[in-house]
Amino acid sequence: MKRLIATLALGLATTLSAHAAWPDKPVAMVVPFPAGGSTDVIARILGAKLQEQTGASFVVENKPGAAGAIGASFVKRAPPDGYTLLVSSLGPLVIAPHLIKSTPYDPARDFDYISVAVQAPNILAVPANSRFQTLQEVVAYLKGNPGKLTFASAGNGTSDHLTAELFWQQTGTSGTHVPYKGGAPAMNDLIGGQVDATFMNINTAMPHVKAGKIRALAITSTQRSPVLPSVPTMEEAGIKNLVVYSWQAVAAPRGLPADIRDKLHKGIVAGLNDPAVKNKLLEVGFEIVGNTPEQFTRFQAAESARWKRVIETGKIAAD
Repeated sequence: MKRLIATLALGLATTLSAHAAWPDKPVAMVVPFPAGGSTDVIARILGAKLQEQTGASFVVENKPGAAGAIGASFVKRAPPDGYTLLVSSLGPLVIAPHLIKSTPYDPARDFDYISVAVQAPNILAVPANSRFQTLQEVVAYLKGNPGKLTFASAGNGTSDHLTAELFWQQTGTSGTHVPYKGGAPAMNDLIGGQVDATFMNINTAMPHVKAGKIRALAITSTQRSPVLPSVPTMEEAGIKNLVVYSWQAVAAPRGLPADIRDKLHKGIVAGLNDPAVKNKLLEVGFEIVGNTPEQFTRFQAAESARWKRVIETGKIAAD
């Protein structure tokens, strides 16, 4: 019995020592999308701040493919030791599993949620020379001409696609979804007038709105954005229950030790609230969240249920 107690005590001491030393080697921050997008940008900002705080290397690894499932699956299979993290948008965590039945992970069971870092609303945008000056004009046209307006998206199951689907459901209208292989070609065709409209993230849209290349008709936030103060919210424009935010967050393989989780959470929140970081994020339309692991876990469940309803109601398929 004495030997058993001594062995258990030694094992516990070793484990505690290992946790206390975290991180003593590079930490991989897996982004399940190509470099250059919003999620990649947030990962690199957080990685730099965590590196400053801990002195260890935080290395962003882009593992794109299958709507984010490849990167998320990689993280699921990694040891839950704090050295492999997932920095993701909402897609892999609350949308893809409802669209792709063969998704090789369960977001509710396979990850420990650390924090939603930032969120940003979408805007309804049309080409600069569009006939539509207001959201009400778009809705009136759709009601009189079901399916006649084309709505671009960055791909099936993306935030802009599902926001359009939710918009049609809330207004009792229908449009034609035109999926692209990414946000850049969708934006190019919107500017060129090859498509009639799109719901896109404010960070993507804002430079083109300010340059006069596209027109923003409404925003999906609860309040007007300080970076586009002249654009009304959906509710102000007459559409209720159409609050949508895209978001970027940090998770880990299920089983992350509580002390490492707490260190990560505190480091992420501190990094986001660094004045230099916070101001830059706010300038491009991001809103700082930095919620707790418990809040993020509840939020993930609520978001998953919400988008499942939208997908099932719209009979949306991945392909």
